[in-house]
Amino acid sequence: MHKTICKVLLAAALLLPWVNSSFAAAEEQEAHSVEGITPGHEAEIHGEEVEKLNPGDFIFDHIKDAHEWHIMTIGHTHVSIPLPVILYSKSSGLHIFMSSKFKHGHAAYKGFRMETTGENKNKIFGEDGSKPFDMSITKNIASMFFGVFILLWIFLSMGRTYRKNPVSAPSGLQTWFEPIVLFVHDDIIKPSVGPKYERYAPYLLTLFFFIWINNSLGLIPIPPAGANLTGNIAVTLVLATFTFVITTFSGTKDYWKHIFNTPGVPWWLKLPIPIMPVVEALGIFTKPIVLMIRLFANITAGHIIVMAFIMLIYIFAEMSTGLAYGISVISILFNVFMTFLELLVAFIQAFIFTFLSSIYFGLALAEHHEAHEKEHA
Repeated sequence: MHKTICKVLLAAALLLPWVNSSFAAAEEQEAHSVEGITPGHEAEIHGEEVEKLNPGDFIFDHIKDAHEWHIMTIGHTHVSIPLPVILYSKSSGLHIFMSSKFKHGHAAYKGFRMETTGENKNKIFGEDGSKPFDMSITKNIASMFFGVFILLWIFLSMGRTYRKNPVSAPSGLQTWFEPIVLFVHDDIIKPSVGPKYERYAPYLLTLFFFIWINNSLGLIPIPPAGANLTGNIAVTLVLATFTFVITTFSGTKDYWKHIFNTPGVPWWLKLPIPIMPVVEALGIFTKPIVLMIRLFANITAGHIIVMAFIMLIYIFAEMSTGLAYGISVISILFNVFMTFLELLVAFIQAFIFTFLSSIYFGLALAEHHEAHEKEHA
């Protein structure tokens, strides 16, 4: 089973960068920090006006994807880890270089530039205004690869241990992960999918651990963790699409019959206006959409709340230093509480996504006998 899990993980890792590049260009992690200015001095540093702190931009810059892993800003010096930029232009072909070549958007390189203002902020364009095809390894993609590496290491290590000692008591990683695997397999997949659960167990186990591990990595503010991977709508779209495709191709004759000719429903809801068939057909698409939005919204909301309480310190600091010290105590305590709550949410969201996917598979595989249909006709 672990071999199948590894194959699914590798397929997801190869597919996600392409989808992510078509949904959003990478965005820088953080705007320039603003140095304090003593009264009576001009509000100018090195000839540039000091920008007023914008909490909204600051928060969204932190939760968005980026071409670098931003660590800190000291004065006007950005300390960050650059990531590979991979661009394809119809006129000049393939280009591969590090994001540091853009100098945080202040320099062009090989005929490309990164916008720093407006609606195209942090998007990469050609100097002639053309838009190249962006396949860059952004922060989210790098974090995803790191999460996949962790999962492969865990499952391959456990697989080797089981092959060497199939009847020995669990030890090491097995002690931690075997109860979770059994919980997902026996309490989620098996009862929800039904008799054919073994066919879908590898995918559903992969789905659960991929979401859970990456949710948890997003709470660690140290590279290569700290990315808002599952709070990226492109990532949740791919995961929901996997579930949608498997559900659609697993559907039995009875499954499709219940969608387009629902038993137990009055004929006038089917003809001449096919109200119920339309509603049921829409349900085929709304189910994966709900999966996509639920995971995206819950993870993103958690990051926004944490960042909002951190920003309260800076907002009150502009009013009074004393207020900033006072609110910082409340902010830090609340962030500690939110961190523990987010650890729980990371597990719950993985559970919900896997549980609902299992239910959808079970509904697609369910067989309904004629006697049962006549009873409800």
